[in-house]
Amino acid sequence: MQDVGMRDGLQAEPVFVPTADKIALVDALSDAGLAKIEVTSFVSPMAIPVLADASEVMQGIRRRPGVVYTVLVPNVRGAERAIEARADELNLVMSASETHNLTNLRMTRAQSFRGLSEVAALARQAAVPLNVSLSCAFGCPMEGDVPVPTVLGWCERFIDELGARGVTLCDTTGMAYPSQVLALVRVCRERWPQAEWTLHFHNTRGMGLANVIAAIEAGADRFDASLGGLGGCPYAPGATGNVCTEEIVHALQCMGYDSGVDLPRLVAAAKRLPALIGHPVPSQIVSAGRRLDLHPVPRDLDAIRERALARDG
Repeated sequence: MQDVGMRDGLQAEPVFVPTADKIALVDALSDAGLAKIEVTSFVSPMAIPVLADASEVMQGIRRRPGVVYTVLVPNVRGAERAIEARADELNLVMSASETHNLTNLRMTRAQSFRGLSEVAALARQAAVPLNVSLSCAFGCPMEGDVPVPTVLGWCERFIDELGARGVTLCDTTGMAYPSQVLALVRVCRERWPQAEWTLHFHNTRGMGLANVIAAIEAGADRFDASLGGLGGCPYAPGATGNVCTEEIVHALQCMGYDSGVDLPRLVAAAKRLPALIGHPVPSQIVSAGRRLDLHPVPRDLDAIRERALARDG
């Protein structure tokens, strides 16, 4: 399990979460056993002011052995700052949809790829692994279905030309459905078995968990999710939050999967969010508790039982 709430979630919030609180949340996710944490984004502070403290956060976190601390970088300058901040991985983003790429990144896909190529060269020089997140891999809210050959073509360029260690297939606006996920993940795993394949789902239409299960069936073993269910792309009409980290971990544990995550610690971290962002989070686990978080019986249960039995007499 990989958490993107500290970047993808917080960037969608209008309030600035204090740097010390961001650091504490990242440390809590590390202690909970997340395999990878997307800590922040090295974008221009003018573009996303709520993440203007990216360097300070990276300097302040406690790095747990075995956890990958990744960051999103938009360009060479961002990559330079991320490398200086000792990021374990650089995560680059472009869209499979030309329309979404233009609205989100203000560039054509060809222009984006040229920029990614420059960052990839810098990453190779610094020996920092590269991941590429492909937005709208399962559909675009403005174009509709994105052809599978288009998705595979970009994946081929990321892996073979850029040397990316991994590719994240992003369901940016929750358009994916299980049989579609099953088919695409199978093709990707078969064609590039050496690559790390991450699935990044949104729960916009209520199919997030079903899509996770379909991806597992197809052989995927890495999933992005967001603490508290925060997130949503501001440049994708109708987008709502990412699948919720604690909800996915809870469901998989109920099904017998070992995600390596300490669920009580994860839920405790999610419960910090409402006070920091000023509103409740979408997480059903924060709201309702885990499946076997039982409630106390009524104080007068014995009297209720006696009255019920008396009716039989």
